[in-house]
This record gives sequence, C-alpha cells and structure tokens, in this order.
Amino acid sequence: MPSLSRFAIDVPDTLLAQARAGRQDAFEQIYRWFERPVFTLALRICGDREEASEVLQDTMLKVFHHIGDYRGGSPFWGWLRQIAVNEALMRLRRSRKLDGEVAMGGDDLPDDHGPLPPAAADADAAMLQRALAALPVATRTVLWLYHAEGYTHDEIAAMTQRTASFSKSQLARGTRRLRALLQIEEPAHA
Repeated sequence: MPSLSRFAIDVPDTLLAQARAGRQDAFEQIYRWFERPVFTLALRICGDREEASEVLQDTMLKVFHHIGDYRGGSPFWGWLRQIAVNEALMRLRRSRKLDGEVAMGGDDLPDDHGPLPPAAADADAAMLQRALAALPVATRTVLWLYHAEGYTHDEIAAMTQRTASFSKSQLARGTRRLRALLQIEEPAHA
C-alpha cells in the first residue's frame, strides 16, 4: 500500500455517512478538503492546469457517484487518490501524451495554493519545478508517483500499463537527468 501523503486528511465517519446519504453540504466539505491535493496530483501527472482542472472535476464526480463503494479500512485519501491517479492517467492515454516526449510548461505550476515559503526555499522549489518540467511526461509521472505519492514500481506499472522495469528505468533516468539539470553531483561509488 502506498505511504500516506502529506494530504492524508482524516475524514470523520459522520461526514462520510452524510455524503453517502446524499447530503450536498457533506460532499461540498469533502470537495473543499481534497480540491488542492487532487489538483496538485493531477497537475504533476498531466503537466497542464486545464487538464488538471478536468481531472479534478472528473475525480470528484466519480467520488460523488461511488462514495458508497468506499468501505473504510484504509484512509479515504488513499481511495480518492487512486481515483485521481487513474483519471489523470486515462486523460494522458486518451491524448497519447504518456507515450510522447511532451514536457510541462513552466507557467503551468501552482502558484496560489498555500502560504509562501521562505525566499530561499521558494527559489529552490521553482528550480525543481523547472527541472521537472524539462522531463518527458512518462518520466515525470513515474518520479512523482514514486517519490511524492509513495507508490511502488509494481503499482506504477499497473497504473501506467507498463512494466515494473519500465518504472525503474524511468526513475533512474529521471533522477540522473534531474541531478544534471539541478547541477547536483552524482554520489561517488566506493
């Protein structure tokens, strides 16, 4: 099971019961809680704000229609996140971007979500975002799913309809390319 992300919000059972009963205010609360993490996840996978907005809407509609399928036992965010990842990957497949070498534009990065980090951290984050934007979509997707979302290579392979070896090679290549773009020296091997 993927590790908990920083967006692992505990959804009270009473709120879930109200949403299952069709209470619009309960679903609106769930939407507000998860809008940012779903959008951010979709943006990292799709590389486009408009596509990420579409993924957010599609994801939340699926959650609304299938909230009765969530049985608990695992974090709600894990269930919702899987829906979001699947929606983003389906969108990429439909547009055939996953097989191409399309890079995310630098202006497609989130800039209005959350408090501003200190100036040095902001500069580092901007540099990392530009470096990620220079990677092919498939590579960036694997890096994000592995490092930020905590999925295993087998899980990534299943989601992207590739092999675990493909995931591992994309991770290795992407890491080397990021180091080069960020001008980080490779660790010395003894």
